[in-house]
Amino acid sequence: MEYDLIVVGMGPSAVFLAYELIQLNDCKNVLLIDQGKPVEKRVCPAIKVGKCVGCKPYCNITCGFSGAGAFSDGKLNSYHLSSRDKDGSIYLGGNDGGYFKKYMTEDEIYDLLNYTDNVYLKFGADEHLYGLDHIEEIKALQEKASKQNLNLVSYPIRHLGTEKAHILYGKLEEYLKENGINLLFETEVKDLIINDNKVSGVKIHDLKTDEYSEIYGKKVVLAVGRKGASWLSEICTKHNIETKIGSVDIGIRYELPDKIMSKINKYMYEGKFIGRPLPYRDKVRTFCQNPSGFVSREVYDNGLTLVNGHSYKDKKSTNTNLAILVSHHFTYPFDKPIEYGENVAQNLNRLAGNDIMVQRLGDIYRGRRTWMEDLENNSVKPTLKGAVPGDLTYGLGYRTMRDILEFIRDVDNVVEGFANPDNLLYGPEIKFYSNEVVLDKDFMTSVDGLYSIGDGGGLTTGLMMASCAGVKMARILKNKS
Repeated sequence: MEYDLIVVGMGPSAVFLAYELIQLNDCKNVLLIDQGKPVEKRVCPAIKVGKCVGCKPYCNITCGFSGAGAFSDGKLNSYHLSSRDKDGSIYLGGNDGGYFKKYMTEDEIYDLLNYTDNVYLKFGADEHLYGLDHIEEIKALQEKASKQNLNLVSYPIRHLGTEKAHILYGKLEEYLKENGINLLFETEVKDLIINDNKVSGVKIHDLKTDEYSEIYGKKVVLAVGRKGASWLSEICTKHNIETKIGSVDIGIRYELPDKIMSKINKYMYEGKFIGRPLPYRDKVRTFCQNPSGFVSREVYDNGLTLVNGHSYKDKKSTNTNLAILVSHHFTYPFDKPIEYGENVAQNLNRLAGNDIMVQRLGDIYRGRRTWMEDLENNSVKPTLKGAVPGDLTYGLGYRTMRDILEFIRDVDNVVEGFANPDNLLYGPEIKFYSNEVVLDKDFMTSVDGLYSIGDGGGLTTGLMMASCAGVKMARILKNKS
């Protein structure tokens, strides 16, 4: 079997790469491979049974067509509709959109964002935009945040909702198949085939038949997301693919009543607070805010269970949840940020019996663990059923926890009640985009014919930027053909 192009992964970057190849009439012999299932078969049993059942061989939330991010809450950050900063630049979200800005001009990114947004609209994205109707109120909140040395970032957001994202990406999946894109599901890519520093294919394991084989391709694009970051790191080490030491974001999922977050939810839907609290001045930020949402669990490689958040269009709770993440940067001689994050996750998982741990904020302040009786009597009821009450300070580490607590106090001066002792912290929440794969201007790695896009390789962070990277990759490949 030989293809013109093999794409490892089926997250947004891979999906939009394939979509754009169709538009460019350059999709005759293209194969996408993923460990997970088609979008219509990606159903989490925990929704019905109330607890994680450990789907085999891979978690339906983190794997499959459209990737993990699309199955959280489906927020599309429409940066191109934002007002630009004083220097004319566009805020790209998350970790400044990953390293995407290194490879093209602001105007090029702006055009890509506009194009990609229109594709999402074409396949059914909500036309309503949050963050445009309350400009003066948002500015007032931003000024209040600034006085606390916090940056409150706002930009227009389209909210798909977890269940609506299924429908939209289902349409995209059918579109790719109808136009000749080959999709290979429930298949692991075990290794790359590289000879004389040139890629010629991949080695795969069919999870349904338990058979191993090789597939050959003239070009290979690694389009793995955060779940694939550890795999990508191992592949880069094995084949001497050039990388740089990246960072890892470690933190918690925070749950509090909607009424406390009512202004942020109403005016912005998602507000990103960014600060550098004393005494360490580490970067701490909020991420993936879900009004009236539900805290969820995700299972990654090696059985790691991480916390995340969902927000539906029709199904609502009375709580808002969001991530509070601390950026951890390491210097020589330590060069294993992913392993560091995995160790934190493993320790917390063990303490919680291989599950998610939850703790009241007030109990942390009092220097005690949370017990089930505390949760039962707590005014904020956890939306993640089965989360194990305990003590997060045993696993997160002093510096990380100190950063989080100081940050919560700072935000409380902007959003009254943000530091309410009944608010809940779940852990661990860790974002694995720690590999910065060294790329040339065409996204090619140090191996000839091998390219990298998506969150797992550090190029992007988030649905919209990953989708844009896929479009750009397709255009680059077309120009090279």
